[in-house]
Amino acid sequence: MLLLAGCASFRIGGQLQSGRLALQINRPEEALSHFQEVAKTDPNYAMTSGLFREGIWTYVGRAQYHMGRFAEARQSLERSLSLYDKDYLARLYLGLALARSGDRTKGLQQIRGAMQGLYDWIESLTYTPWGQNWDPAREIQSQTEKDLAMISGKDFDWDKLIANAEWLGHRTEEEVDRARRDERERFFRDGDSPRRRGTIGMSF
Repeated sequence: MLLLAGCASFRIGGQLQSGRLALQINRPEEALSHFQEVAKTDPNYAMTSGLFREGIWTYVGRAQYHMGRFAEARQSLERSLSLYDKDYLARLYLGLALARSGDRTKGLQQIRGAMQGLYDWIESLTYTPWGQNWDPAREIQSQTEKDLAMISGKDFDWDKLIANAEWLGHRTEEEVDRARRDERERFFRDGDSPRRRGTIGMSF
């Protein structure tokens, strides 16, 4: 039984990684196929890396969003947030889907909340062993500061905000892999104890 469970977990992890890669190279249809297979097997599945967590329904919703299927994306992202309300990428893309569907008031609320939440989360990592690996050049945080300042203004360019929010989602996903790679390289270089970065496929 343990062997079968391990094989199933390995297959699910492989499906997720294939979907993530497809999403990162702008193949949302291919990504969605992989993510739906994962969700069918385990609807509570999540990718975790260090202290970062992203649910499978976030991935499903993000793929649907990039396919222009905003109503479906909203349902998937709301489902993800019902499982874990600190999934900031779920909140970010929910805001984007709302905005692109015409509900800019609710969309802005979700986008702002996601940006502030993600910013505060990265700030909190400063006091953890993972902090040195996440956004060391403050690229994500600096852009988020600018976006939050722009939102607080009376008028702002919605097209610019949407583009910047999409960049934030993509860049954060890249940062997961970059931080994990840096942790691994530091471990082999310095002989530090691993901090379980790269644990993939833990359920909520």
